[in-house]
Amino acid sequence: MPEEILLMDKITKVYPNGFVANKDVTFSINKGEIHALMGENGAGKSTLMKILFGIEPFEEGRIVLKGKEVRFNGPLDAIANGVGMVHQHFMLVPSLTVAENVVLGMEPKKGGMFDFEEAVRLTEEACNKYNLKVDARAKVEDLPVGFKQKVEIVKALVRGAEILILDEPTAVLTPQETAELFVELKHLKEQGHTIVFISHKLHEIKELCDRITILRLGKSVGKANIADVTEADISRMMVGRDVVLKVEKTPAKPQETVLKVRDLRIVADTGKPIVNDISFSVRKGEILGMAGVEGNGQSQISEAITGLLSYQQGSISVNGVDLKGKKIREIRELGVSHVSEDRNTYGAALVSSVKDNILSDRYYKKEYNKGLLFDDKKINEMTDDLIKEFLIKCDDRDDQVKMLSGGNVQKVVVAREFSNKPALVIANQPTRGIDVGATEFIRKRLVELRDEGTAVLLISADLNEVLELSDSLIVMNEGKIAAYLPDASVITDMILGEYMLGVKTQTPEEIARVAYD
Repeated sequence: MPEEILLMDKITKVYPNGFVANKDVTFSINKGEIHALMGENGAGKSTLMKILFGIEPFEEGRIVLKGKEVRFNGPLDAIANGVGMVHQHFMLVPSLTVAENVVLGMEPKKGGMFDFEEAVRLTEEACNKYNLKVDARAKVEDLPVGFKQKVEIVKALVRGAEILILDEPTAVLTPQETAELFVELKHLKEQGHTIVFISHKLHEIKELCDRITILRLGKSVGKANIADVTEADISRMMVGRDVVLKVEKTPAKPQETVLKVRDLRIVADTGKPIVNDISFSVRKGEILGMAGVEGNGQSQISEAITGLLSYQQGSISVNGVDLKGKKIREIRELGVSHVSEDRNTYGAALVSSVKDNILSDRYYKKEYNKGLLFDDKKINEMTDDLIKEFLIKCDDRDDQVKMLSGGNVQKVVVAREFSNKPALVIANQPTRGIDVGATEFIRKRLVELRDEGTAVLLISADLNEVLELSDSLIVMNEGKIAAYLPDASVITDMILGEYMLGVKTQTPEEIARVAYD
């Protein structure tokens, strides 16, 4: 008979503004299991885990840990009671070594001074015990993403975590790194640890987890053994309707070149090249995917194209017009739309309304103005039409964007960026951290834009997304193009992973094909 290690019973959390994040949520996990927690963005997953980890207080309900009712007053309280959390954005000090990060806040001393060798010994002991191999003396800033994650897990385990909460742990990993992580998590499970696994990736949940709890609109709506449900069943419970998990699209019919990038070189402040002499093209009516482990130049390429970042060498042109020296508005006037990977900084003004966010790229145009004043009637009609067309869940066009779920914030961004008849869309992580319903919608719209003749550059760390949506693919490694794959439909995620990790690299002649002309 499974032994219940944790019960969160009828938890209710209401924020000061009246927003009910959790309503009578019950969540229980058994000792020694890997338990999936899923739900749309805004469903209350993060809030529930913040309550468990002592970051957020709660109004009603109780938490029972190992048969004893508890209430944590902060993360240190939770850690002292055997609950650890690895956040999606790592909490590491890059300039310190692995060992120094692992013992931070509990540093071993010798003669009143920090004992580095003892820190190394403690770290190596934990790494060996839990089969999490990482160099204790290496600086964190020199480690690949997958190893940084291992450091976070070791940090939690050294502090005595029996229950480990992992928030979107595979979001930035290659398939090979993900497979390695799963082996390590199964090893932790065998040693009696209990893992709460938060993810939007249904195939990972099916592969790794034992049971699943699903939240929707702040309530727990489903609980099941993983073996008893399909991916479609899980999606249906999450969004309350059937979701198309596979993107339906016809073969692309690419036409003339829209985006031309030649010999692009971008250098960091340290003098190290981040993007190293790359050339590629994107044609009208095609989706060119750009895959790669994060930090290999993809974000800098998107920012250089959209005018957010200067570049030291090379040229970028859209429909024959050189972008060098052009302001962001001038680039947008050429028909360039940008879905930024950071929707909260570059995509949306969170304190502004839905209407103002949609209007922000067109407020100065004649069609929305009457002399010196806005044409409010036309603006309101346009906004309401886009709210309806893009299925944005809000009470009113004047709602502040910060009150919306992550998926709906992203829909506001794409409503603005996709509705201005773009010639070129730069879509950087367009569905990161959003629910399956919003993901399905945005992916379908990207394909529709392609079919209408838009050129799309899709940058994504989600390999399923990049393989399903892309017509052709380039793979980035260390700031260079490691491969050009003209037919994405015949590529597997494992092949992609080999190019992403630099295990395989094509010849310069093969890579040069992506320049087209």
